[in-house]
Amino acid sequence: MSAATPAIRGVLETAIYSDDLARAKEFYGGILGLECVLDTPRMLTFTVAAGQVLLVFRRGATREDTETSEGVIPGHHSDGPAHFAFAIAASDYNAWKSRLERSGVALRSEAKWARGGRSIYFDDPDGHVVELATPGLWPNY
Repeated sequence: MSAATPAIRGVLETAIYSDDLARAKEFYGGILGLECVLDTPRMLTFTVAAGQVLLVFRRGATREDTETSEGVIPGHHSDGPAHFAFAIAASDYNAWKSRLERSGVALRSEAKWARGGRSIYFDDPDGHVVELATPGLWPNY
């Protein structure tokens, strides 16, 4: 008999890669209003919500293992655009849409999901597809 699988408690970090960290900081910190809690030549770290972090690495700076005083971080890398979604309240959907438009962010598309959720899709400055999604997208959200 096998032991029960320990529970996963959520997604702690989402990592993307940027060619220009200053531009990424303006987008995620300025336009999306996320708090930047770490700003180094290698990476930016933004608080998304309680217990959730967005990591923005300088493209190419993470291919090799990185030794720190706390331990070794294995190398990682990605080419091409990524996709991720931020959770938003249904009541904030129109305010977010207006904020993006006022900030000059071109909307790629919108979706109205069968469960009642809605999504706005747009690109960040590095071409990553960012989604703002209301509850009703997934059975668990």
